Amino acid sequence: MHGQVAVVTGASRGIGRAIALQLAAEGATVCLVGRDAQALQEVANLGSATATAVARYRIDLTRDAEIQGLVSQVRQDFGRVDILVHSAGIMCLGPLGDAPVADLDSQYQANVRAPYLLTQALLPMLTASQGEVVFINSSIVFTNRAEVGQYAATKYALQALADSLRDEVNALGVRVLSIYPGQTNTPRQEAKYARMGAPFHPERFIQPEDVAAVVLNALRLPRTAEVTDIRMRPFRK
Repeated sequence: MHGQVAVVTGASRGIGRAIALQLAAEGATVCLVGRDAQALQEVANLGSATATAVARYRIDLTRDAEIQGLVSQVRQDFGRVDILVHSAGIMCLGPLGDAPVADLDSQYQANVRAPYLLTQALLPMLTASQGEVVFINSSIVFTNRAEVGQYAATKYALQALADSLRDEVNALGVRVLSIYPGQTNTPRQEAKYARMGAPFHPERFIQPEDVAAVVLNALRLPRTAEVTDIRMRPFRK
């Protein structure tokens, strides 16, 4: 991946952070995208030791103008994009009987509309480089249950987006991968357990670095094959 330019959303923490750091370790130029400037700086400091370059872009992906500004800045800074990783997103829990519709709207905005717009805007550069798009989805699409209906609906939509995109861009040389991690040791998962009042045992979950390792292995695959979907779950003996 040396010499390639990778855009990673949600790069300030969790899975996005781990993917960004592993791409940096492979010598890629990494564009860190997120809302937390301090956290992005910390990731940049860690990645700069190995990456060709690390750039920070503090933006809110739910704002269309900021997405367009990001794309323009990446084009100006590097002139190309080889890898796009969608790892940003939010989760709201609650029964359909009283979960605010505003929560559904905000999750749709962050989990579906933002990846859609960013992919659309970067697609000319991705097709020019015959690049790769990675969607970090969720195993919730296979194990939907009570009080996660809103969140699951956005992840079903993200799956549909990825599958349609693949059929549209494979002929142009672009590969599309969806990853479906089970419970992962991330700040989002920790916050979920806190809301439920349940104990959080991070060692029992998938680690972000595990997901990152799977993503990089798929990206390394020769161009004679494509990995389309990968399901992951914690390994508990």
